[in-house]
Amino acid sequence: MDFSVKKLASGAGVFFTRAVQFTEEKLGQAEKTELDAHFENLLSRADSTKNWTEKILRQTEVLLQPNPSARIEEFLYEKLDRKIPSRITNGELLGQYMVDAASEFGPGTSYGSTLIKVGEAQRRLGAADRDFIQSSMINFLTPLRNFLEGDWKTILRERRLLENRRLDLDASKTRLKKAKAAEAKAAATPDFQETRPRNYVLSASASALWSEEVTKAEQELRVAQTEFDRQAEVTRLLLEGISSTHINHLRCLHEFVEAQATYYAQCYQYTVDLQKLLGRFPGAFVGETNTQVPPSGVSPSAATIPVVPAVVGPCNPSTSSMTFTEVSPPSTGTRKARVLYDYDAADSSELELLADELITVYSLPGMDSDWLMGEKGNKKGKVPVTYLELLN
Repeated sequence: MDFSVKKLASGAGVFFTRAVQFTEEKLGQAEKTELDAHFENLLSRADSTKNWTEKILRQTEVLLQPNPSARIEEFLYEKLDRKIPSRITNGELLGQYMVDAASEFGPGTSYGSTLIKVGEAQRRLGAADRDFIQSSMINFLTPLRNFLEGDWKTILRERRLLENRRLDLDASKTRLKKAKAAEAKAAATPDFQETRPRNYVLSASASALWSEEVTKAEQELRVAQTEFDRQAEVTRLLLEGISSTHINHLRCLHEFVEAQATYYAQCYQYTVDLQKLLGRFPGAFVGETNTQVPPSGVSPSAATIPVVPAVVGPCNPSTSSMTFTEVSPPSTGTRKARVLYDYDAADSSELELLADELITVYSLPGMDSDWLMGEKGNKKGKVPVTYLELLN
């Protein structure tokens, strides 16, 4: 019990000494040991790494999970060291709604069958989104979080210990300085008049006491300097380890970009496949009414494509058996169009397209509004309007 009380009293004394030294430094009444420029640069670099890592981590979490309530829930599960429950993505939920709606409207109808196709594509997009989120959390967010909760906390602890060692060192310097000043004053100005032998004894005794105090202060300063230097070296090694942290984060950043590129490539492929699937069913968007609505994303000018005038008169039997390749384009009314995406022809009546190439297009009587006749070189065939950008 006595040892505990003594230890507590000693700790309180050290804390009070540090508080006095810190206050006097702030008031400009005491000197402060400055760290070298290289050490200060390491400290600044470490602080910048911590601050930007926090910002990147938080914003990446927002990117992967825009719902703040879901982020809070995941944070609580993580702090409680419990597994985060699997959560359906928005794309998967949308796809499920579309499939359920198709079941009610009738999968055999044009609208129902299209809902099923789009719903399945949305499910695949949602699954790709979930895979991207999981990959990013494991390969990118976890290393950033480990740095903030592990290495950075160790650095902070050693920096606080270094600051305490510095305060102890500066307090020892101040104590030694005061002791030397008192010793010099005692040697120059005796406390008693030097007319009696007893006064000489008292003066010599005071001088010896201050000399002993100086020796003690010098010993404390050497110990404080040694502890400060040792702690400064430990802290320096940890700060220099920030370079290794940057290398690790660079590798994680490459993995994040690779996962993101894979995700967007999958999304692009799924949507292109869906466009091709819908484009191969002309008239799928036509209802039972006579009103025809241009498909989404098509330029309004597509509805103004000139139609080859129909010949009024007796029907020529050979005309009905004429193929698209035998149809001649109108003398006027043809337009140029730029191909937006690659398109693989489903059969011989369709024209295969390559992205960014220019073709000539026109409409034929009785042709579905979602399709046009296209020509490039000696080749002719049907092309879906959604794959084109009309130029003139």
